[in-house]
Amino acid sequence: MHQTPSPPFSAPAARRLREALGMAPGHVAYGLRAQYGLHISPDTVVAWERGLAAPSSHELTALAGVLWCAPTDLLTAATTLREHRTARGLAPDDLARRVGVDASSYVRMEESGRWRGNERQTTALAEVLELGPRELLTATGRDEELADLLRDAVKARWQAYVRPVGKMLPMDRGHLEDVLRELHADYQSRMVATLSWGAASQDTGEPGREFLDRIVEHFWALTRG
Repeated sequence: MHQTPSPPFSAPAARRLREALGMAPGHVAYGLRAQYGLHISPDTVVAWERGLAAPSSHELTALAGVLWCAPTDLLTAATTLREHRTARGLAPDDLARRVGVDASSYVRMEESGRWRGNERQTTALAEVLELGPRELLTATGRDEELADLLRDAVKARWQAYVRPVGKMLPMDRGHLEDVLRELHADYQSRMVATLSWGAASQDTGEPGREFLDRIVEHFWALTRG
């Protein structure tokens, strides 16, 4: 049977929140049973707080209720679609409905770590999960795809890559054009300088390669600006 991975649970946060309420692990276990019908022992609560085990998605939501906090207060930084969804306390079918994707298709994409929604669905996903462009790209598993597009954009006509990049990231088109234009100019200036060093350098492509290797970092630096 497929075992769904546990969310990125923060053991120290769970203990800190429990102690702030003056509760013992037994009180938490009782609350989980009385309020949510979950038969969790005090020993399991202790194991969660020591990082020896982690609650399932459903258990995490219930634990947040017992500790009077949001699920996000019990999580480390989310990176995957599932982690972001769990942090918002959404069930898979709820998120799929709000984004406009078939529920079974969404579950397959979440489990594979590869988002395949269209531009409208991607924009809705970012809005529902409150993801910035960088978080969205990581959550949808498209970092390397962006890197490939950016490398092609700086080597050729950057204008042809505005739409493909825009489909991946809901950004202001004018700002995106400015970023791609500047990336292209930066790379081309490095290559021109490299050619002028030709007689003195045995590896004339090194500056360009270094830039391409870090193309995504350069992209995010410009989008923040």
